[in-house]
Amino acid sequence: MSFALRDLGKTGLKVSELGFGSAPLGNLFRPLPDDTARATLAAALAAGFGYFDTAPFYGFGLSERRLGDALRGAPPPPAKRTAGEVAVAGPGASEGRRGDFNKVVLSTKVGRLLTPVTEPVGGVRHGYATPMPFAPVYDYSYDAVMRSFEDSLQRLGLARIDILYIHDIGRMTHGDENAFHMAELTSGGGLKALEELRDAGVIAGFGMGVNEVEACLAVMDHARLDVILLAGRYTLLEQGAMDELFPRCAQADTAIVVGGPYNSGILAVGTKTSAPLFFNYEPAPAAVIEKARRIEAMCDAHGVPLAAAALQFPLAHSLVSSVIPGLDSPARVEQTVALYRHAIPAALWADLKSAGLLRAEAPIP
Repeated sequence: MSFALRDLGKTGLKVSELGFGSAPLGNLFRPLPDDTARATLAAALAAGFGYFDTAPFYGFGLSERRLGDALRGAPPPPAKRTAGEVAVAGPGASEGRRGDFNKVVLSTKVGRLLTPVTEPVGGVRHGYATPMPFAPVYDYSYDAVMRSFEDSLQRLGLARIDILYIHDIGRMTHGDENAFHMAELTSGGGLKALEELRDAGVIAGFGMGVNEVEACLAVMDHARLDVILLAGRYTLLEQGAMDELFPRCAQADTAIVVGGPYNSGILAVGTKTSAPLFFNYEPAPAAVIEKARRIEAMCDAHGVPLAAAALQFPLAHSLVSSVIPGLDSPARVEQTVALYRHAIPAALWADLKSAGLLRAEAPIP
């Protein structure tokens, strides 16, 4: 099994249209047993996922460790494969840089350093039920970016990382302290460190890993970004990124990877449930629930799962290289592949636009 590949901007990398978001591997909100994490990654590799994204923040190192273990221990790819079947390594990559898994493209993030904690850890900290005895500390400076990169290589146990994302910078995360952290990135040398790594061929490229458009635009004033991992801002529920960000990206040859295609869950579970509905990591507002309900009703009328429409919609845009939902079980991997492959009639997209539920100018599959 395999997925179609797309160029990741001008990095020389090709990524699978369907990628793997690794936040759940860090015990996001609840513990994920080690054997389940291993089985999930094995199922994804067997299904043909060719792009995996992680971060130091995801379980304070746990996600990176689990992902690296899986990639090192994965079986070799078939001896013969057709063109376009698997993702390829970027410029300067050497044979065997990840054992037998040269086909996998890997990204992680910078912006937080992990510092040891001496007190016992337990419960959910910063959203993660992780046993790892570390605490995240924001730092976007030159030395911190270089240290974060080296620390990630050690946790992953791999010789190369393809893409580095600047993680969670912006007012949505930092509030009034954002100016300080932006200064660390710009005048403090964080961007310089990333440019040095890219220029030396140590990484294929770098960009942003955020959930707000304004932060992307601010950083694009200071650096050439290869790719932006944009979570939740270009989905079936909202397409505001088309106004200013996407035109800037098209001009700069900056690719888009879409994270959070389900807007924190509401587009995955739908509205016909008694469970709490979430949007943007918080309880969903009434207006959002009503819009999701109307979209879901149209999907039902066409026999299309709401989650299938949510997963496939972003891929219609020419800037989008991959969509990376978070996955936490082999069953979820299988379900996601089925949603990715589910046939969606053109009439659904036309009806959504006619009802004003989808922007008229938004590209559709």
